[in-house]
Amino acid sequence: MFNGQMGRREKHSFMEGLARWLEEYDTTSQANSIRQVAAWFAEHAPETLLGQPTLDAARRMQKDLRKAGKSQSTINNRTQVVKRVLSLAFKEWDWLDAPMDGKLRKPTPKNERHVYLTADQVKALILAVPDDYPEERRVITLAALTGLRRGELFSLDPSNIQSGRIVLRPGQTKSGKARIVPLPTDGGYLVENLPFQTDGHQLRKAFEVARKAIGRDDLRFHDLRHTYASMLAEAGEVMTTVQALLGHSSLVVTSRYAHMFDSRLDQVANKLPRICDQTATKGRASEGLNQIKH
Repeated sequence: MFNGQMGRREKHSFMEGLARWLEEYDTTSQANSIRQVAAWFAEHAPETLLGQPTLDAARRMQKDLRKAGKSQSTINNRTQVVKRVLSLAFKEWDWLDAPMDGKLRKPTPKNERHVYLTADQVKALILAVPDDYPEERRVITLAALTGLRRGELFSLDPSNIQSGRIVLRPGQTKSGKARIVPLPTDGGYLVENLPFQTDGHQLRKAFEVARKAIGRDDLRFHDLRHTYASMLAEAGEVMTTVQALLGHSSLVVTSRYAHMFDSRLDQVANKLPRICDQTATKGRASEGLNQIKH
């Protein structure tokens, strides 16, 4: 700990950083991952100091999660919690001399599963939500039309709605950065009377009934986010726009949807000037001239 000498920075533990993050920021969107990370550190590395010891502990946590058969996306979500604390410790709290979060990798999931619904399938899913779950129907509809994560949806309150847009604050997003997502023109009713009067359990029940009704037992709630990305690509939005609306940290993350933009890329060639025809004609003419013997 701090020994009172000039020029020496007081040392803090990862758990102190986690507690301060919870105290100063809205962490609703990452609540489940934070609980799991806190539980792991409390059991396996309770006194771990911020810095290299935190990186070492986080890598052990990743290894334990892989052994437990957790998905790569789950591992990445919990890794993001550690990265966020390290980032705040350097950028906001001046607890670290150098940035450390960039040294902790989140591998891209192998054979990552992506399911996309068509607009008609989304409508069918929404209509299949039982009438006993009107609030859950609103959440499911808003998820498909905005790409918001479940935690982001549950964190919404009236202050997030501004001029037909959803304005997410830094503490409400997975990345810790503010994000703006437009509402559909006729979607104002979806964000009335916030926050939503439901919880994860009720939402899961309603979603499971609806997906079974349309014969899609394979569907996950997060697939609505993938569907939103698909609809954006089909509507002609560029990849950088999709990145901004989904809140991805970089285009590398958004590139998992690259195949959806292929048809748009193919159309680019048809928009270019007809130069090839002219040069080809000139080339054939030159060949003809060369055949003339003087």
